[in-house]
Amino acid sequence: MSPQHLNCDILIVGSGPAGLAAARAASRSEQSIVLLDDNPRPGGQIWRQGPGATPSAIVREALQVLEHPRLRYLPGTRVVAGAGANTLLLENTEQALLVRYRSLILCCGARELLLPFPGWTLPGVTGAGALQALLKNGLPVAGERVVIAGSGPLLLASAASARQAGARVEAVVEQAPISALAPFAAGLWRWPAKLGQAAGLATLAYRCNAHVLEALGEQRLEAVRIQQGQQIREIPCERLACGFGLVPNTALASHLGCQLQGNAIAVDRYQGTSLAQVYAAGECTGVGGSELARIEGEIAGLVASGQTRQAVALTHRRAHWQAFADRVRETFALKPQLLRLARPDTLLCRCEDVPYAAVAGKADWNQAKLHSRCGMGACQGRVCATAAQALFGWNPPTPRPPLVPARIETLLMELPTPSMK
Repeated sequence: MSPQHLNCDILIVGSGPAGLAAARAASRSEQSIVLLDDNPRPGGQIWRQGPGATPSAIVREALQVLEHPRLRYLPGTRVVAGAGANTLLLENTEQALLVRYRSLILCCGARELLLPFPGWTLPGVTGAGALQALLKNGLPVAGERVVIAGSGPLLLASAASARQAGARVEAVVEQAPISALAPFAAGLWRWPAKLGQAAGLATLAYRCNAHVLEALGEQRLEAVRIQQGQQIREIPCERLACGFGLVPNTALASHLGCQLQGNAIAVDRYQGTSLAQVYAAGECTGVGGSELARIEGEIAGLVASGQTRQAVALTHRRAHWQAFADRVRETFALKPQLLRLARPDTLLCRCEDVPYAAVAGKADWNQAKLHSRCGMGACQGRVCATAAQALFGWNPPTPRPPLVPARIETLLMELPTPSMK
């Protein structure tokens, strides 16, 4: 079976706030645009559209670009690999596609950092962002006791979503101390929209300078043990959502050869990467929130479509929201003890049941994989390799194709046909 061949001026990977903003900016030109996302609905994780969801005015306006006559939207489509110069191999449930582009904009978002602790694999334990995603897709939690733990503004947003769904939020457990939170809160007047959000999300269940120690239960979660200051207590609950921040998705960028800066894609003032005609915007260039992502996406879309002069005018707004992102990163920096929660028998790789002791002490991620099955399961290291990078300081290896599980016929399409001579 031959793949479908598509050609476009601008290919955008990711339909979250950054990708939609990039598409809208580029659509002001005469360029043809392909926008793809591996999710079945647009909006990314923050604007996820689930059953019964009522999008805000900002989201509705952003989604209007999908109706543009020069834009082709490909939902439920994943990037399998690079397939030669300015070409990506894609796959959806029906077919493989080869898309050739003039310019590429990476808006790949971020994923949750999940750190292992005793009991974290019990049914009922999820990430904080994962709980939000489940709720938006209709997870019933009415009457359930929920504990939200970890670090960052996402905890309050997840707690609010759980309350709206009828759950009883027993505690929001934030590891950052009051000495860091107080100056952060006092400076929010510089970002009035964020100040308003914080006021709307505030809850008496909030506990700072506290962190999870252990999830308790036999067949499923029954309670969570937390430490607040010098005190340790147990909170009965049916659900624990635990997130320790976000990590930029850089697999595709690394696969294509883009340089990284820290754990994010390195970009210049025009959102350009180290590769010509390849741009990046949003959380994959550094976690900063939807406001910063939208501005970066707009700049990338303008520059990629030849509207550089208009992009220059946005750099001041980008700096404003970048300053907020910097404050968030400093305020919610993880304390060292959170990297020491796992016991020797605590699973690090839950896909392949690899305990922490089997991986700790290895020189790097490749050595860990050689001595165990770590990273070889369904998530392909997206959870355990990310955790290992935080725990041990290992640099992730350059991703090799396929970047995602793919059908055999799709993979054969990328390979040259053997000579019959």
